[in-house]
Amino acid sequence: MVMFLFLVIALAVVVAAVTLAVVGGGEGTGPLPEAAPQRLHDPLPPDRPVDRSDIDHLRFPLAARGYRMADVDDALNRLAAELAERDARIADLESALAGARTAPRPHVSFEKPDPEDQR
Repeated sequence: MVMFLFLVIALAVVVAAVTLAVVGGGEGTGPLPEAAPQRLHDPLPPDRPVDRSDIDHLRFPLAARGYRMADVDDALNRLAAELAERDARIADLESALAGARTAPRPHVSFEKPDPEDQR
C-alpha cells in the first residue's frame, strides 16, 4: 500500500512538473514568446513589369500549414494583372498590324510618263 501511494505521489509530481514546463511556470505571457509572422522578403518589383528572373527568385516564407495565403494571393493577383495588361497590348498590336496589312497601298510608278500624257 505504501508503494502504491509513493507511485501516485511520484506520478502527480511528474505531471505537475511537465505542466509547469509547458505552461511556463507563470513567467512571461505564455509558454513560448510571441513571434512576429514572417513576411515576404523579396516581393515583386513595384516600379517595373515582372520578368522571368523575378519569378525565379520569388520565395514565400513558410507558415504553420504551408505558405501565408495573403502573400501568395498578392503575388498571384499581381501576375494576373500584368498578364491581362500584356494580353491586351498584344491584341492591340496584332489588330494594328492586321489593319496595316489590309490597308490599300498607294501605287508608285517608276516609269517615265509619255509626252502625250503631259499635255
